[in-house]
Amino acid sequence: MALIVAKEKPKVTLPPVTPTKNLSPSDVSAIAQQLISNIEKVIIGKHEQIVQAIAVFFAEGHLLLEDVPGVAKTMLARAIALSAGCTFKRIQCTPDLQPEDVLGEARIEPTTGRTEFYFGPLFSQFVLVDEINRAAPRTQSALLEAMGESSVTAGNVTYRLQKPFMVIATQNPIEQEGTFLLPEAQKDRFLIRMNLGYPNLGDEKQMVERFQLQHPIETLQPVTSPDGIMKCQAAVREIKVPSEVNDLILRIVRATREHPALLLGASPRGSLGLFRMAQAVTAIAGEDSVSAELVKSLAQIVLAHRLIVRKEEKFRNVKIEDVVAEILNS
Repeated sequence: MALIVAKEKPKVTLPPVTPTKNLSPSDVSAIAQQLISNIEKVIIGKHEQIVQAIAVFFAEGHLLLEDVPGVAKTMLARAIALSAGCTFKRIQCTPDLQPEDVLGEARIEPTTGRTEFYFGPLFSQFVLVDEINRAAPRTQSALLEAMGESSVTAGNVTYRLQKPFMVIATQNPIEQEGTFLLPEAQKDRFLIRMNLGYPNLGDEKQMVERFQLQHPIETLQPVTSPDGIMKCQAAVREIKVPSEVNDLILRIVRATREHPALLLGASPRGSLGLFRMAQAVTAIAGEDSVSAELVKSLAQIVLAHRLIVRKEEKFRNVKIEDVVAEILNS
């Protein structure tokens, strides 16, 4: 039996640093504001989306960016990773991309005869999966374990990913030729789905002028560390969710399973996602307790991508967003 060893044993195999003291909500808010201000040197006029992306990071989730090309989806991912001092890798998806191109693979060294594992780009703290719907289903499914369990199994060996770990995946909702729809199990792994949209005239003018001589991403410096992000994540878990607010989350999610226009409602992962996202946004605001109004404001971005409208309802132009809005208003 061949001996399996790791080629140049990377940091991902080391145990993560355990935070020794949880931060207060005001501490989390201060770190978040530093991150947001730093990212806004690169991403102009998208404050709300940046806050949501940071909240996903603090909630230990993953982000699906669905938008047209050229609206700074890649720059947002790079800016977050650089600002947090995290390692960053980009995976450009194409139909011929194989799972081993993402995960890595075992190779036999001809000089030693040993089988050595070469780590793929997924072994990074921050991973951008660009145009995920251009990857074949077999390659898309290679991401499931990493996104769900922060680990990768190759053969009989399981490798833990270094924390903090976040995946940002992008897809173009307009151009569908040569693409593969994400399966529901894959979409359910993303905490939220959002879009950036085109900048307004003033923001676009400011962007052109600011980027005239040099792109700000080239000089962006970290404002916190991976350990600081982990402390924020630990503090987010301590944010209070009153019993009545928790009941509201469960009622909203259960209503998606019972709505006559929906073929598929949100899973328990949707309930937990809405719970965690509300905690993270609350902490970023410097508060210590989640409100019912906040939960309702987050329901669309957390739940909509997890739902499927019945075919007969699609013919009547019923949209998922309308169904969620109806549930929230009831």
